[in-house]
Amino acid sequence: MSNLISHLQNKLVIADGAMGTLLYSHGVDRCFESYNTTHPDEILHVHQTYLDAGAEIIQTNTYGANYIKLARFGLEDQVHQLNTKAVQLANTAAKDRAFVLGTIGGIRGVQKIVASKKEIIRSFKEQLFSLLLEGVDGILLETYYDFEEIKQVLEIARQETDLPIIANVSMHEPGVMENGIQLPVALQTLENIGADVVGVNCHLGPHYMIKALESVPLLEKAFLAAYPNASLPAYQNGKLVYNQHSHYFERCAKEFRDQGVRLIGGCCGTTPEHIRALKDGVADLEPITEKEIKQVTFTKNTTEQQPPLRTTLADKARKRHTVIVELDAPKHLDTAPFMNGVFALENAGVDAITLADNSLATPRISNLAMAVKMKQAGCHATPLIHLTCRDRNLIGLQSHLMGLHTLGLHEILAITGDPTRIGGFPGASSVFDVTSLELTKLIKQSNQGLSFSGSSLKTNTQFQVAAAFNPNVANLEKAVKRMERKIKHGADYFLTQPIFNHEQIIQLHRMTKHIDQPIFIGIMPLTSHRNAEFLHHEVPGMKLSDEVRTRMQRHDNRQDSLQEGIQIAKELITTAMNYFNGIYIITPFMHYPLTVELTKYVHQQAKLVTKI
Repeated sequence: MSNLISHLQNKLVIADGAMGTLLYSHGVDRCFESYNTTHPDEILHVHQTYLDAGAEIIQTNTYGANYIKLARFGLEDQVHQLNTKAVQLANTAAKDRAFVLGTIGGIRGVQKIVASKKEIIRSFKEQLFSLLLEGVDGILLETYYDFEEIKQVLEIARQETDLPIIANVSMHEPGVMENGIQLPVALQTLENIGADVVGVNCHLGPHYMIKALESVPLLEKAFLAAYPNASLPAYQNGKLVYNQHSHYFERCAKEFRDQGVRLIGGCCGTTPEHIRALKDGVADLEPITEKEIKQVTFTKNTTEQQPPLRTTLADKARKRHTVIVELDAPKHLDTAPFMNGVFALENAGVDAITLADNSLATPRISNLAMAVKMKQAGCHATPLIHLTCRDRNLIGLQSHLMGLHTLGLHEILAITGDPTRIGGFPGASSVFDVTSLELTKLIKQSNQGLSFSGSSLKTNTQFQVAAAFNPNVANLEKAVKRMERKIKHGADYFLTQPIFNHEQIIQLHRMTKHIDQPIFIGIMPLTSHRNAEFLHHEVPGMKLSDEVRTRMQRHDNRQDSLQEGIQIAKELITTAMNYFNGIYIITPFMHYPLTVELTKYVHQQAKLVTKI
């Protein structure tokens, strides 16, 4: 056939629809791309049904046929084989009836930590070369939520081939990319990099996709494309089901054409019937060459985070010795002892009280509820809210953050969270949509007025994000490098695991002199020799010195053991205060009187200590 771009010069072109969801509806419940070699006749049949429906372009069954995605199924060594076979099947079906596009899907969504930039580039090149070697008419890049990713891979593809490249992005919200880039800007950028066709696919049905395209002008060099989903999916009998009102697509086809789209196909949930409807919808239409752009008012978001309107914990720790203490919410509904502890700690002079997010995977009263209760009772100590990746998916995390901002709770400790299997609900599942690194970055994105999906929050949040740091490792240099990574993702200050060694505190100071973010040194008073041995041998992230364990072993009397533990903690506090302003006192067994005593000691020492 003639060149694909020449084909698009003078007419509206219809592409095929979904492959994966069509196979899924037929009962396929494993890697769709594996069917290229295990069930080639079925893939060939799908191609042929789309061609019979009027598709002039079909895409290879290779959306997820890259090393990273195939590794989930143990098929990572079959990248070349699956891509090669996919091209052969598509070419056999197309013959001289249609163009064949080699499809490469995006890897990153909101969860950007799923693969590094280096891994994505390596995986992309391997798949790209397999498709090019077998012979395709063009390359289709589709379902890219991460704009940085599609820019990177498009640059590579453009350098490696002169074949037409179609670059489609995906939006969580109509008209805006995940990082807040407006769709017209994104498509213009892709044209500038070298894409021959730019457009949108997936997630949205025709209505919102057309609405998003209203603000997109006709481009100077690149044509526009649209591959809408059939509808929003419903969940029925354990399966995702899409609306089958294919006739709706016939009317929508004209609306896509009116927005300047020349290449129209289908994404998730679409079938040959949807493609036939698109074909019928543009049967007597010509492409438009002029378009009236609808001016859409995008809420302006500041690209830089605004300084907090209050004195933050990090600010305090840069100027003076500052105390954060731990006091977890109760596991039951009697809150009186907790509130007694709150006011005892406030009277002792703590700057903040950390509230864990179901620590040890054990249900407690919501830390949000207890923080509000503290404020309502007139407590002036800052609540430091722990936020784990374990219990909430991205929707829940976004909602929770919006609630925290609304209630005026701005200090957050972003952590991964203990796995559910160690808690009292072993049947519960862990979510972990993101890691603590990515959660930190997403929280800071909200400080720019952007939600996780890139849509406007209509105001900037004022979150300060603390991060956890474990110095009790064999390679402290490696741990510091991870600390630096957390800073790049937006961490404002750090809380360490308990330290029981004076030299370790000094070494940590020596290795973090270049770091501006305050570090709060974790101090935990020991209560007995048995307590010390349990922490040392059974609790991850804890490491006691031989000296401390020996000192605790000397005492059989409970009171004497407790006093020895407090004395050890005071000595460690004195050392820590010589090098760091931040002290983080971890209350054993929620015995807050110990924390009160140590907090008072910090304030006494603050009058005497000269920081090194």
